[in-house]
Amino acid sequence: MKFAGIGLILLAAICWGISGGIGGILMNKGWDPIVISLYRGAVGFICFLTWFLLRFKQNWIVSKQLFMWSILAGIGVAGNFTFYFLSIEASSVAVAATLMYTAPVFVLLIAFLLRIERSSWFKWGCVVGVLIGISLLTGVYNPETVSVNFLGAATGLGAGLCYALFIFGFKNASYIGKPPATLTISFFTFCLILLFLADNEEAANVITSGDLGWFLLLGIVGAGISFIFYVIGIRKVAPTTAWMVAMVELVTASLFGVFLLGDHLTLIELLGMFVILLTITVLTVKKVK
Repeated sequence: MKFAGIGLILLAAICWGISGGIGGILMNKGWDPIVISLYRGAVGFICFLTWFLLRFKQNWIVSKQLFMWSILAGIGVAGNFTFYFLSIEASSVAVAATLMYTAPVFVLLIAFLLRIERSSWFKWGCVVGVLIGISLLTGVYNPETVSVNFLGAATGLGAGLCYALFIFGFKNASYIGKPPATLTISFFTFCLILLFLADNEEAANVITSGDLGWFLLLGIVGAGISFIFYVIGIRKVAPTTAWMVAMVELVTASLFGVFLLGDHLTLIELLGMFVILLTITVLTVKKVK
């Protein structure tokens, strides 16, 4: 059962990594990142709604708390998808994916502010470690050789913050309702937000464009089946294992960017990625013990 769970999370992570690359391809074709995010979530919503309706009686539950936490998760995933693609547009797939994986540090800082968790030298050391990694990855340690502009770094970190918000909302919603209901409500919220923010004329043009297949593939791979794989798999493995296996997304996204989109990473940027991932892994393992 454990290996089945790891396999499902691994498949989800690979799908998420590929979705970043597909988003990069669509942006190179001139499509707006917000429109790309809208289709990724909208196709995902159709998948989750179908999953929900297949077992309507088992999945249906009326709860204000379920709706509240699911809506919060929807706001988080809307921000995560949108900021992620904006960061890819402004920097690269590898940089955007790495910055997004700073989410646990945001969770930690929010816990400090809300007095949910006590601070310690170890935890603050992890925060400093991530900041050093970000500095190396983006090049801000030397203003004359900055490799990632402010927009790319800010939106990448914004994706991480929103990812933390999604995890927080989804975790609380999962205590009340089942994943199909939570994901359906979350992604319906997502669609409402993105419909308001997106260029509706450009969104409508997707239907008749030659790139419709790419958009459908992005939604199915990057939201539909990947989230279903993840929520089923995470029930079978420890949180630490799930987080470390999910980091395959970063590897997949980076390889996609380097070999298919022409992204380039310097040794300093690779060192920054390593420092961030190592610090996040140590923090996650330590917190679970």
